[in-house]
Amino acid sequence: MLDVSGRPENVNESTERTPLEFRFRVWILGLIFVLGFAVPWDRALHLDGLGPNAHTWGLLAVNMAKTGAIGIDGAFNVVLAVATILAFGAAWLRTWGSAYVGADVVVSSALQGGALVSAGPYRHVRNPLYLGTMCLTLALAILMPASGAIFAIVAIGLFQARLIQLEEPFLAARLGQSYAEYCARVGRLMPALRPGVAANKEHPHWLGAVLAEIFPWGVALSYVAAGWRYDAGLLTQCTLVSLGVWLVARAFPLQRPTAG
Repeated sequence: MLDVSGRPENVNESTERTPLEFRFRVWILGLIFVLGFAVPWDRALHLDGLGPNAHTWGLLAVNMAKTGAIGIDGAFNVVLAVATILAFGAAWLRTWGSAYVGADVVVSSALQGGALVSAGPYRHVRNPLYLGTMCLTLALAILMPASGAIFAIVAIGLFQARLIQLEEPFLAARLGQSYAEYCARVGRLMPALRPGVAANKEHPHWLGAVLAEIFPWGVALSYVAAGWRYDAGLLTQCTLVSLGVWLVARAFPLQRPTAG
């Protein structure tokens, strides 16, 4: 999951000097999610307990209900509603960002720094894809055991901070003063309601973006379609199906169409 504001350059040349954690970022993020759901440490430490509400969704709802301010049914609905909003926000942010930076760049194993992109969400925040991934992590965390949710949120936050740490010096060296001015006007992860820079002439490629972001859309739609059953196991299965569809979609080329 790439979030750079640069257009493609020579991929073979760039791949040779791309750090391993960036080249394998999708697999590392996937491993973090797997560990968050599987919580292999729980067998030894017994952190999360047992029972139908051992997942974070149930624990949050039960603790909200204990305050007396809301019933248990309402508490489950509140947690689900927040997670659904986060999931749709993640899907939209990542699709919007992918449409402008290019789905081919999003899945590339190399750092890209051919030209600055300051259109679409990149006028409001420098890393909309990473912000979207964090929203998706928070949405999925309700299906994980509590210790797994904490692990996933912290690990993905730290890993994405590392990716940004790799990208920004690379882009600064590649793009020079234009990138420095862009960074001065657009926040790293905190989006601004008003755009910080004028839009350049990048045109969105929505089909490729949607194909690249099938996974978050699948999660969001699953929450709407099946969330009313209050079954974390079922939603986890829907998440796996969404992941499988995304993996199939990745087999198709995601190159941005050329003008003319």
